[in-house]
Amino acid sequence: MLQTVSPVSFTESAIAELKRLKTEESFDNSKYLRIGVKGGGCSGMTYILGFDEMTADDEEYTFEDLGFIMNKSHGLYLYGMKIDWSDGLNSRGFTFINPNATKTCGCGTSFSV
Repeated sequence: MLQTVSPVSFTESAIAELKRLKTEESFDNSKYLRIGVKGGGCSGMTYILGFDEMTADDEEYTFEDLGFIMNKSHGLYLYGMKIDWSDGLNSRGFTFINPNATKTCGCGTSFSV
């Protein structure tokens, strides 16, 4: 079921990069954009951002016209988070701005709450 309020937002550059990835010749159109967390990393939890199958524990969201899925239980950790994409010389990749994180590591992909 599609949810109306997105727990996560994306910058314009992140939306553009995710849409670009979906146009790659090898992209599997049966996959959904997944946002989530998993245990591990130097601060306790690591962000998940990738393409995956939908499961019974997922909810489907749309931010602007970008659809994604997220495990129902991950909203506690990710609500209000913004995902950005940087394509600069010094840093290239997705970054996560999470107001729920009490501690983050230097790599920016690990956090604790």
